Amino acid sequence: MQVTTIQGIVKNGQIHLSEDVKLPEMTQVYVVIPPTQNIKKIMSPRLENKADAKRFVKTVEEDVDDEL
Repeated sequence: MQVTTIQGIVKNGQIHLSEDVKLPEMTQVYVVIPPTQNIKKIMSPRLENKADAKRFVKTVEEDVDDEL
């Protein structure tokens, strides 16, 4: 497999290549981010107080048909 490296930057969420390259549709590409870049992580929401977790306990209730 031949590998070609092309540098680019991200602007408004889209990758812009620094060279004028035309890639065919459905070309498989890999994005490698150098370790020197400042990458932001999106974290899952966390409860401020762990004691509040008891408010989110799921319960299962059986649906009783009152028409019988």
